[in-house]
Amino acid sequence: MTGVLANDIFLAVMFGIIGAIAFTLIGLVSGTDETATIAPLTLLVILLGAPPAAVFTFFLSGAIAKHMTHAVPTFLLGIPGDTMAIPLLPEADMMRNLGVPHIALRKAISGAVVAAAVAVPVSVLFATILAPFSDTVMDVAPWLFLAAAIGIAYSSAGRWAAVMALVPFVVLILGARALTASYDVSLSISYFIAIAVGPLIADLCLSIGPSSRKEMERHEPKTVALAPDIKGWKGYFPNPLKVLDRKQTAATAATATISSATFVFSPVAMTVMMGELVGARIKNGYHRLTTMISAKNGTTESTYIAETLIPLVAFGLPLSPLAAGPAAPLFNAPPVFETNQETGVINNLSTYLTQWEFLAFGMLAVVTATLIAYPFAMNYAYRAASLVVRKISHEAVIAVFTGLVVVIGLWEGGILGLVVTLTVGLVGGMLGRLFKVHGGVLFMGYYVALFTVPAMIALF
Repeated sequence: MTGVLANDIFLAVMFGIIGAIAFTLIGLVSGTDETATIAPLTLLVILLGAPPAAVFTFFLSGAIAKHMTHAVPTFLLGIPGDTMAIPLLPEADMMRNLGVPHIALRKAISGAVVAAAVAVPVSVLFATILAPFSDTVMDVAPWLFLAAAIGIAYSSAGRWAAVMALVPFVVLILGARALTASYDVSLSISYFIAIAVGPLIADLCLSIGPSSRKEMERHEPKTVALAPDIKGWKGYFPNPLKVLDRKQTAATAATATISSATFVFSPVAMTVMMGELVGARIKNGYHRLTTMISAKNGTTESTYIAETLIPLVAFGLPLSPLAAGPAAPLFNAPPVFETNQETGVINNLSTYLTQWEFLAFGMLAVVTATLIAYPFAMNYAYRAASLVVRKISHEAVIAVFTGLVVVIGLWEGGILGLVVTLTVGLVGGMLGRLFKVHGGVLFMGYYVALFTVPAMIALF
C-alpha cells in the first residue's frame, strides 16, 4: 500500500512538472485557447494510462501555469494570451500607455500565485459543504444542465442569439448520435475534441473559400511593439507578497474566495465582475489599475480551480462551464472515465480520489506550477515574448492540433468518427463566429442532448 502511494505521488509530481512546463510555454503563444489546448492534452494523458492523481495534477498545474504566462503576451504585446486574458486588455492597454507594462505584468502574475494558493483549499471547503446535497442534485441533474446551458448562453456575448443557437446544436448532437449508433459506433471523446477545436476547424474551412480567404489574407508580417524589460529584485525567485502591497494581496485573496463560491457562473464574467468590485473601492487611479490587474488575473486562476474542483468533489457531475469545457476529460474519457446520467454510470476522477486527496494533489499542482511558471515569467518574460513573436510559427501550432483531431477521430470511430468530429466542429465553430457562442455553451448543449432531452421525452 505504501509502495502504491509512493508511486502515485511520484507520478503526480512528474506529470505536474510536465504539465507546468508544457503550459508555461503554451501560455506564451497568443490566442492559444484553454479549451483547445488543455482539454486535448489532458485527454491524451488519460488515454496514455496515467493514474488519476497524475491526471489531476497534470491538468491543474497546467491550467495554473498557463494563467500565469498568458499575461506575458497580454501585457507586453497587447495581444490576449487566451480567452481568459481578454478581460485584462483594458487595464493592460492603460498600463502600456503609461509606459509601465512590466509592472502590470508582475502584478498580474503575482496575483495568480496568491489566488491559486487560496482557491484550492477554499474550493474543497465549499465542495465539502455542498456534498451532502449530491443525491438531490443527481435527481434534478437533467434540469440543472438545461438551466446551466441557458444561463451560460445568455451570459455570453451572444445573449439570446446564443440561447437560440443551442437548439440546432442539440439537434445536431442527437442526430449524430443516432447516426453513429445505427452503425454500431459509439463516440464520446470525438464530440469534446470537435467542440474544443471548432473555431480552428471553421477557420480552416473558411480559408479554402475565395471570398472568406481574401478576408483572412495578410500581405505582410504583423508588427508588434515589445515593451522593455526592467528587473526590480535580486535572485531568481521573487516573493509575490512583496511584489503586491498588502491591500492588493488582500483584494486578490478576497476575490479568489468569492469567485470560488460562484462556480456555476462564466469565468470571463466573474473576472470582469471581480475587477470592477475591487476598482470601485480605490480612488487613486494608478493603484486602482494595478490592484484590478492582480485581482482580475487572480480570478482567472480561482475560477478555473473552483469550477473544476467543486463539481468533482461535491457532485461527480460536470455542473460548471469549466467542468463541461476544458475539464471535460476528467469526467468523460472512454474507456477510462465515463459520466452518464441516463444509465446512472459515474466513473470519473471523483470516483478515484477523496476530498483530502483532491486537496493534497491540488496544492501539489499549485506548488509545482508556481515553482516553474512564476520565476520563469518574472525573469524571462521579455526574451520569451520576443522569441515567440519572431520564431514560433502559428501554422505549426495549428498543424499539431489538427493532427490530434484526425488521430482521435479515426481512433474512436474510424472514418465515420472523423466525419462526425469535423461536422460538429465546423457547426460549433461557425456558431461561435456568427452567434458569439463560446465553447462552454456548446459543451453544456452536448450534456443537454445526453441527459435533458431523454428526461423530457420520458415525461410524455
